[in-house]
Amino acid sequence: MKVAVLGGGSWGTTLADMLCRKGLKVGLWVREDELCREIKAKKENTWYLPGIKICPDLKVSSDAEEIIQGADYFLVVIPCQFMRSILESFKDIFPDSPVMICASKGVELTTLKPQSSVIQEALEGLEPRYAVISGPSFAHEVSRRLPTAVSLGCSDLDLGRTLQDIMSTDFFRVYANPDFRGVELGGALKNIMAIAAGISDGLEFGHDARAALITRGLVEMSRLGVALGGREKTFMGLSGMGDLVLTCTGDLSRNRQVGLELGRGKTLDEILAEKKTVAEGVKTTESVHRLSTELGVDMPITQQVNAVLFERKNPRRAVEELMSRELKIEQ
Repeated sequence: MKVAVLGGGSWGTTLADMLCRKGLKVGLWVREDELCREIKAKKENTWYLPGIKICPDLKVSSDAEEIIQGADYFLVVIPCQFMRSILESFKDIFPDSPVMICASKGVELTTLKPQSSVIQEALEGLEPRYAVISGPSFAHEVSRRLPTAVSLGCSDLDLGRTLQDIMSTDFFRVYANPDFRGVELGGALKNIMAIAAGISDGLEFGHDARAALITRGLVEMSRLGVALGGREKTFMGLSGMGDLVLTCTGDLSRNRQVGLELGRGKTLDEILAEKKTVAEGVKTTESVHRLSTELGVDMPITQQVNAVLFERKNPRRAVEELMSRELKIEQ
């Protein structure tokens, strides 16, 4: 059995290392030639996962054909906004019916489509079988073999059970869920709420405000998720509530860090200029705001985060407007 992992960021490197140490034959495609050479030489991804030694048996290459050919499963960890173009460039290398396991999170900005649709369209002419893995999982903690539990969404129950067995280890527990749409949207939408929670913390609004944002954020996530075909119950699980709590409270969350800096007075341009890693929630906020507007789905937190990010709205004013909305019945 061979697994091809596409994407050499912190999460792709972590998953490739984990599966390799489990005893699987794993290849990791790294886009940057310089990084690829460094990983081979040092057995460490110093750009995205410094301090963590990588399994010596892990094959690493910047040649996609070398990694993809002969693989049985394809674990895709490419940033959301680059997913389509990269997979299209690889289409002729894939087998006719590739098993694609998406570990990236987001909604494509140009089309407002989730990752499952992007992968399907990028591999047009093939017959990809799709799954998505998502849940509360910081790469730096998984790489240290700390206990973690995630969801694997796959509408094909037999394939889902197979992938559940492949991805599970003694510290990485995988729960199967047939609602792949709910699982992938939970992982994408929670990043918006993490920015909101970071803004609140940056403004020093306290634990009460953060708890309210997490709770009402989950309502927004469920509302849009159901409108797009997901199941409400899925958002109460690991890829919804679990991931939401982690990214809204954990200091390792890139999206929460963006919110913290916004709340402390920095502009988005200043924040992004200082960061090497991608905070998917920034682009996801823009795409989800447009999508919710088109669908007529009420997402007030998303609306205010979008205004802070892209309209230079004062973060304090955004929170004041959320608090002064028309009073409603909770359920």
